[in-house]
Amino acid sequence: MILRTWLNELDYELVRGSLDVEVTEVVYDSRKAVPGAVFVCMAGTRVDSHRFVPDVLRAGVRVLVTERDIEEELAASGLSEDEMGRVTILKTAEARRSLALLSAARFGYPASKMITIGVTGTKGKTTTTHMIKAILEAAGKKVGMTGTTGTVINGQVTPTMNTTPESYELHQSFAKMAEAGCQYMIMEVSSQGIKMHRVDGLAFDYGIFTNISPDHIGPDEHADFAEYLCCKSRLLSMCRIGLVNLNDGHFKEIVKDASCRLYTYRVKEDGETKADFEASNVRYVSRPDFVGTEFDVTGNLDMDVRLGIPGLFNVDNALAALCVCSFLGLPKDRIVHALEHIRVNGRMEIVHTSSRCTVLVDYAHNAVSMESLLTTLRQYHPRRLVVVFGCGGNRSKDRRYSMGEIGGRLADLSIITADNSRYEKVEDIMADIRGSIEKTGGDFVEIPDRRDAIRSSILHAQPGDMIAVIGKGHEDYQEINGVRHHFLDREVIEETIKELGDETQYDRNNG
Repeated sequence: MILRTWLNELDYELVRGSLDVEVTEVVYDSRKAVPGAVFVCMAGTRVDSHRFVPDVLRAGVRVLVTERDIEEELAASGLSEDEMGRVTILKTAEARRSLALLSAARFGYPASKMITIGVTGTKGKTTTTHMIKAILEAAGKKVGMTGTTGTVINGQVTPTMNTTPESYELHQSFAKMAEAGCQYMIMEVSSQGIKMHRVDGLAFDYGIFTNISPDHIGPDEHADFAEYLCCKSRLLSMCRIGLVNLNDGHFKEIVKDASCRLYTYRVKEDGETKADFEASNVRYVSRPDFVGTEFDVTGNLDMDVRLGIPGLFNVDNALAALCVCSFLGLPKDRIVHALEHIRVNGRMEIVHTSSRCTVLVDYAHNAVSMESLLTTLRQYHPRRLVVVFGCGGNRSKDRRYSMGEIGGRLADLSIITADNSRYEKVEDIMADIRGSIEKTGGDFVEIPDRRDAIRSSILHAQPGDMIAVIGKGHEDYQEINGVRHHFLDREVIEETIKELGDETQYDRNNG
């Protein structure tokens, strides 16, 4: 391709060279530099890749996108005067945005070939995207999805490092989705993804804002809550139709700069402002063959829903998902079927339920999510509520104290165990948790080995118990002394149930 054909949306200054040079690739990692590539220099928090200009020029790169003058770097490259004359330099104020726009052009704007759905919010992104995917697939559609649990293309999963990958990898994935015949692309849009310009240039057909609460605030993330909210709210200026949870306490701030056509949804409570889509008459259902909720949908859509994931907050997520799918014109019976049989790995995931006990896995790994989960499970009136959890090593100790206090206060039994201990001793982490549980007077046991802890919770279960194994969710590893060992909570549960001969009556693939 000719360089100028990739520059339609870029704001840049041509410092030197020609826009009519042949280009074949976009790179931002100097180790991947090849002849014909455009190298985008970015000043990161830890590494300023402008310093790699000499390396990429020696590797054959002849087009550079920079944020500052690079005369020193050019001089250090060792290129001859003739070779230097063939170097094109574009200067831009925001290289990350340029990377996103160049990546979209390099792959032929693949997102525009699909119906695109973006989901943001502090909680509920992963569950909501999986619900939308399940409904679309139940209706016979081909779907691509990217988010916390990886990139999924027609059922094939590829792990990702970030909830919202770097823009080049995003558009590369979109291209693979389009090539595989995907009609729909669903994406978790993180606040960091927005702040770091990874989604710049994307125009979503539908955008969902689930909720917001203080999170991801710190030196390497957002300066304060105002910035966090501002970043997330930008999704509503990047989509054609937006759906927002009317019950969120920050609703007015979320929508004040929205440029899309807005619709609202909420779980109905008396005396509240009417939303476009409402869920009411929520019933909590717990039987040997089903654990979840039932509710009625009214407003712009009328239907009765049975949701195969526990919790009122998941009613919110399901409502958002079915709203979008109703806009897409999907049959009601496919929506109802998909939500009844929905399973989301590591998110309120019911792994086993029978007359013996119910066992679920959840990603809850901080005080807010743990308290929300345990409070929700109480609404199912278990004989005992048992929680198996630990805390990550080399992280703030405040999380250990707060999670210990919540376990002691809200669970009938806390089983303290290992999480990702990293470079700390498991015993030291457990001692911090134990101290806060002891202050509540709650019952607890300590079992350092996570496998043994999960097994013990099931082996000593009493009929009617509900066991929540939390903290790792979908993660398939346990990090100890810098090494990641394969470990999946769900597998340990399934192995233990199989050994007991307690046949599960809850087929996670029955949808």
